[in-house]
Amino acid sequence: MITLRRYIGKDVLLASLAVFAGLLMLFAFFDLIHELSSVGQRGYTITTALVFVALQLPSRLYELFPVAALIGTLFAMAQLVRNSEYTVMRASGMSLVQTAWAVLRVGIPLALATFLAGEYIAPPAARLAQTIRATALGDATRVFAQQFGSGFWFKETSTFINVRTVLPDTTLLGVRIYEFDSGLRLVSVRVADSASFMEDGQWKLTNVHTTEFHEDTVTASAAPALVMRTLLRPSLLTVYQVAPDKLELGALWDNIRVLGSNAQKTSRFEIAFWNKVFYPTAVLAMMVLALPFAHFQRRQSNVGFRVFVGTMIGLSFYLIGRLFSYLGVLNDWPAVFVAVFPLATFMLLALGMLWWIEKR
Repeated sequence: MITLRRYIGKDVLLASLAVFAGLLMLFAFFDLIHELSSVGQRGYTITTALVFVALQLPSRLYELFPVAALIGTLFAMAQLVRNSEYTVMRASGMSLVQTAWAVLRVGIPLALATFLAGEYIAPPAARLAQTIRATALGDATRVFAQQFGSGFWFKETSTFINVRTVLPDTTLLGVRIYEFDSGLRLVSVRVADSASFMEDGQWKLTNVHTTEFHEDTVTASAAPALVMRTLLRPSLLTVYQVAPDKLELGALWDNIRVLGSNAQKTSRFEIAFWNKVFYPTAVLAMMVLALPFAHFQRRQSNVGFRVFVGTMIGLSFYLIGRLFSYLGVLNDWPAVFVAVFPLATFMLLALGMLWWIEKR
């Protein structure tokens, strides 16, 4: 049985890697076509576009691994059925559990690779890609995202911080700090041209103008530089360069912790966090889901049809996961439920089909 498990595992691994390479090149081609519309604008050349697309590949790798594993497993099992090899394996005493374990032995390293790509490679590569693109377009000072038309607002106890512009290196431009007392009376307004992160929660403000409000008087002062201590971290601003679902777990946790401590909504980041935790296991779920189809196919059936079925199942899984993420944010559903439900549904479907086949 060890030889058979290795044989199945080798076929599944080679097929999954081949499918993954094909999908990766296909999506890279689509990304390049999309970027060609910007080629020729200012300093954005075809070389820059190719670099940008290359830096997006780790994110694509993270997204495509479950689908590639599903299609690759379907293709490998279809070939075994077509050549009557799977029938001989079953007749020789190989159980469904042993077949599933042969596939999962391949899936576990692939799931680990998915996690490592999504946690350590894709986020910095995506940020670098956005920086290179913005710089080449002569747009290095653009705002990557805004919560409101007035910019980004951050609340810390009785202090409100407004940032007009976030640069690619997380330098802040147009900083306004409004401080209130316990009675919600405005105490001071501090305006700075820019702010750069130093360390230990310290930001260096430049060209600072401060207005302080007292009971009977108002005083104004100016300083070329001033150090501000705050809970605001650069990791909280990385969401302005890449979407939350492409951030590291540490950056997502920082956003959840700081926003939650200031009674601000965190569901978007909580859902992204738990999706990040459970998404690699989707590789295993998709591979197990492919196994029952080997029992519903004939030797003469078309392999292309099975690949099409696998593509549709993988696309359904991806779309349902995204749909639940959006619905979870809109309806404030528990983040763990939003992340686990689609995965658990497909896994239970696969296990149910395998159980039915074994009992039949």
